[in-house]
This record gives sequence, C-alpha cells and structure tokens, in this order.
Amino acid sequence: MAQAGQSSASSSSSSFSPVDRGSGAAASPSVASSINGESSGAASSSYSGAREEEHQFGELESEQQHIGLSRGIFFAFNSASAIRDDTWSCVIVVLTFWFFVSMTLILGVYGSVTIILGPNSSALIQPSPLFVQSIKVEEVDSNNPGLILNGFYKPPSLDVVKSWTKSVNVSVPADSHKEWLYFLNEGSQINISYCVNSPSSSLFLVIAQGTEGLSQWLEDPTYPNTTLSWNVVHGSGIIHQKILKSSSYYVAAGNLNSGDVELQLNLSIKAFLYNTAEAYYSCTFVDGICSLSILFPNGNAAVLTSPGPEDDSPSNEWYVKMSYGPRWATYVVGIAAMTVLMLAAFHFLNKFRCIHEEGTGVQNGEVDPGRAPLLSYKDDDLSSWGSSYDSVSNDEEDLEDLLALGSLEGKSSRDGENGNNTRRLCAICFDAPRDCFFLPCGHCVSCFACGTRIVEAAGTCPICRRNMKKVRKIFTV
Repeated sequence: MAQAGQSSASSSSSSFSPVDRGSGAAASPSVASSINGESSGAASSSYSGAREEEHQFGELESEQQHIGLSRGIFFAFNSASAIRDDTWSCVIVVLTFWFFVSMTLILGVYGSVTIILGPNSSALIQPSPLFVQSIKVEEVDSNNPGLILNGFYKPPSLDVVKSWTKSVNVSVPADSHKEWLYFLNEGSQINISYCVNSPSSSLFLVIAQGTEGLSQWLEDPTYPNTTLSWNVVHGSGIIHQKILKSSSYYVAAGNLNSGDVELQLNLSIKAFLYNTAEAYYSCTFVDGICSLSILFPNGNAAVLTSPGPEDDSPSNEWYVKMSYGPRWATYVVGIAAMTVLMLAAFHFLNKFRCIHEEGTGVQNGEVDPGRAPLLSYKDDDLSSWGSSYDSVSNDEEDLEDLLALGSLEGKSSRDGENGNNTRRLCAICFDAPRDCFFLPCGHCVSCFACGTRIVEAAGTCPICRRNMKKVRKIFTV
C-alpha cells in the first residue's frame, strides 16, 4: 500500500509535472506575444506621432517658405519699383536743373543787349565758343553811319592810342543835368577843365561808369559813392581820372539850384584802341545787320569800332543791338552728360548703402543670407535695456533644452484651438501659442519662453528688427 501510494503519488506527480511544464511552456508564448504586441503598438504609436509631427512641421515650414517667398517677391518688386521711381525722379531733377541753367545762359548771360558807343570807341566782343555759335549786331539808328564790325582769330592787341579834345559851352537847367558818353578801354584817361560862369552857384560834376552808375547818381546826386568821380565844382578847376576797366563812361553835370547855370567844359581824352589791321572779317553795316560765326573749339573775337568826332558825324552816340546764337549741341550734350553723371552717382550711392546694410547685418548677428532680414537693422539705445525678466541661461545647451521642452509641451496644445490656426503659433518654436508682446515695438509673434530667450540673447524683433528691451506676457481670463 505504501509502495502503491508512493507509486501513485510518484505517478501522479510524474503525470502532473509534464502537464504543468506544458502549460507553463504554452503560456509563455502568449505572454510574450502580448508584451511584443504592446511594445509594437507603442512603437507604432510613437512612430505615427513622430510622423504626424514631422508632417505638420513640414507643412508649417513649407507655409513659412511660401510666405517668405511671397514676401521676398513683393519686396523685390517694391524695391525695383522704388529704384525706377528714384531713377525717373533723378532724371526729372537733372532736366529741370539744366533747363534753368540753359535759360540763364541763353536769356541772361548771352541774351540780347543794347550797346551805346561814343566817338572813337573800340569794344571787344569775345563770347564763349562752347555756348555761342554766332553773334549778330544790328544798328538801331541807321541815320548815323560809320560803325564797323571786325573779326579776329585771336584777340587783337590794345596798342593804338588816340587823343582828342572837345569844348562844350552849355547851360544846365535847374534840377536837371547834362551828360556826354564815351566808351573807353583799360588804360585810357579823362582830363576835364571846367569853368562855372555863375560865381554864386555850384554844380555837381561826375564821371559815372555805365548806365547803372549814372542811374544811381541821378537817384541821389548828393551821395558821392555812386560814381567813379564825384565833385562839387564852382569857379574853375581841373579833374583827372584814369580808367581801370573797359566800359562806357558818362561825364555828367548836375544842377540843384533854383536857376540855370552856365558851364564851360574842355574835355581832353586819351583812349587806347584795338589794332584792327589783322582783321579777317570786316562789316560796315550796309544792310544794317552784321553777323559773325564763332569758331569751335578755339573761338575767335570781334571788335566793334566807331568813328571819331572829327569825322563830322551827325551825332556822337551810336546805338546797336547785339544778340547771340546759342550752340544747341552743347545744351543737348550737357543734358546727356549730366543725366549720366547723376545716374552713376545714384547707382554708386545705392551700392554703398547696400554694402553698409550688409555690413551692419553681419555685425549685429551673422545673419544667414538665406534667412536675412527683410528690414534693415535699427540701432536703439542700449543703455535703456530692461532687467525685469526671468533669469534664463544664455548657453546653447540650455537654449536647446528649452526648445525641446517647448516642443514636448506643445504637442498637447497642438490638438486644441491653437493647433488649428498656425497664425497663433509661436514663430520661433511653432509649438506654443503666442502669449507675449515685445517692447517698444509691441509686436506679438512668439511665446513668452522664446521671447525671453531672444531678449536675454540681445536679439531683435523678428518683424521690425528693432532691439527688444522688454517682453510682457499676455494673460487671458
């Protein structure tokens, strides 16, 4: 019995052991399969999540690239339009400036003038060959002949001396004047001997240069600085005056007395005239008009002469009108040259500005050319930077940890309403919502964590490129 029990027990135990081991062996594959299934499910879930995150990040990146490309095309178009507008503005300014310069030369410097000549006059006419193509001299009073227009390849010498005297007995009315005109060149001399026949009266005897000098003296005869020589004469005396500049001169006697005054003058004039012996052109105003072409580029000269008082001329004054023919090629070439110069200067300034902006961008952050800012860097006062921020490390490792932490925290928020609208996501990490704004510009473009990192790293606003001084978080209730 004992043996039988032992044998049965052993048999039972022996029969039980295979079943137990078999069941254990059979259970192990199912457990392993369940564990493998869970691990494979978790792996597939994490992989699908990573793929989804990568897909969404790729969409955001492609959207940002599309926006950046659109903005680049827009700003490039605006820049090209601005350059064209500036170019046209430059051309208009050049044309306007040259128009006023041309009108000043044609109507002002080389405009038509009326010349009054006295006896034995010798006036040199030498315009610029660059702006004048011809000169035309027209005799206004054809009843007084004797004028001659001479042409020279180069200015003649002023070496002909003529002296003559003229005696004048004249009665000067009260509050009036008498005048005598002479055109004298440099080096000439006027000697006047006078005799006032009224002992109790005095006269003003002056020598005025040009019509303007005479007009100024007539406005105020008692003011001596308006004329070349101003004298109060009574009795008899002599006046000497040397001519230092070629021009027309008036010898005038003024009477401010209440009655007429008798005056006797003896004018002795020594004049230097141009030598006309080598003239290649001579015109005697037979038709009343004489013209002379101005040679380019060396130019030439003209001398207008009048006869002396001894030639029994009906009058001692000759009136002529002189006009200049403009050289239009000079003005056209001048417009083209000034336009080219202005455009070259404009191009150089634009190139210099671009180089300066690129240098400023490199100094302020070593910006990648592919991600260069659209707006130029603006300098702000660094002394006003705020210090009321949360302390964040400036090391690259801490920045990477914060970026990774922001990306993990942003997975849950991406499923909410912020994830449905990419415009509300942070433009730096594309995970957290935009919950802060920058000072002083006020732009809201990133989350508070990214904004704090930019401020602590001495960065600038991604929108306007201004220095960020403070960042403030936006709280919603």
